[in-house]
Amino acid sequence: MRITTFLRAAAVALLAGTALPLSAAALDDSQKEEIGAYIKEYLLANPEILLEVQEALQAKQAAAQQAQSASAIDENRDAIFTSKYDIALGNPKGDVTVVEFFDYNCGYCKRALTDMDAILEKDKNIRFVLKELPILGPDSLAAHKVSAAFRDLKPEAYGAFHRALLGGEERATEESAIALAGKLGVTEADIRKQMEANPHDEAVREAYTLANGLGITGTPSYVIARETIFGAIGADAIEGKVANVRACGKATC
Repeated sequence: MRITTFLRAAAVALLAGTALPLSAAALDDSQKEEIGAYIKEYLLANPEILLEVQEALQAKQAAAQQAQSASAIDENRDAIFTSKYDIALGNPKGDVTVVEFFDYNCGYCKRALTDMDAILEKDKNIRFVLKELPILGPDSLAAHKVSAAFRDLKPEAYGAFHRALLGGEERATEESAIALAGKLGVTEADIRKQMEANPHDEAVREAYTLANGLGITGTPSYVIARETIFGAIGADAIEGKVANVRACGKATC
């Protein structure tokens, strides 16, 4: 094959996303140099192809990530949707469950709180599981432990506690969480006694293990059906996922 013919074929292959017509081993050094120069010239003249390649790579990586998370969801369904360490708001017998991984000091989680409330107000047949994932330092972990103790002692008021602590402007700490618990009727002495009796270390380990398997590296993140959703995607997008589950059994139909 003449080199000019090969170059034309290479250009077609690049555009079509197919293999080159010859292996590198079949070319001598001068041919490889000419091909390299041609490809460089082509890419400089058509840089948009690099964006297409990047988009294709991102799509491939996202598909692989979702396949991994779907497998992790199947293997850990009980721990994700019905863990004894979590609490659910909304309809306990709702036909669709949304699981949210959150941190009390996550700014995006604070904004996502309004998304959850809007969804629960509109949809009376949804179950919303709150899964605490304290990943933003010692204050978050300490606030989580207070939260867990409060939930043990007064589960019926946990929704109010959660909304006040996550929705507050100040940083969530052990002190601020204990002060909030006091306002909701649970004394500091009772909170500290419960934290000592049940520090909920297993709950933290379970949340970390699940997040790792699902590919979650930040909060908020959601699990709906067999799909993991990363980031504060907004109420409309979550509602769309819920509607899809009802329509086709999957978060993405």
